[in-house]
Amino acid sequence: MKFTKSIYTYIIILILFIVWMFFLDTHSWLIHNQLNKEINKLELQKEALKKVIKEDKKEIKLLNHPDSLEKFAREKYKHKKENETIFIIETNDTVN
Repeated sequence: MKFTKSIYTYIIILILFIVWMFFLDTHSWLIHNQLNKEINKLELQKEALKKVIKEDKKEIKLLNHPDSLEKFAREKYKHKKENETIFIIETNDTVN
């Protein structure tokens, strides 16, 4: 009789330990799963930002030349020279 009671005790302790480790502990499986998802999300964001940085570096290299700097300022920020008139033509591509 004592043998079976001790087995049940060990089984209950083992089950409690597993429940504790998977769900209740600060290093639980659930928390690790959430952290892994966040790490993957941040890795994707990191790769996207690396692409943006690479494109910006290319653009900075191009803007080192004065002519390309002037073209950039005219196209992006609508800058103009003195005594110059700029006409902006907007096209509507949507079909009614």
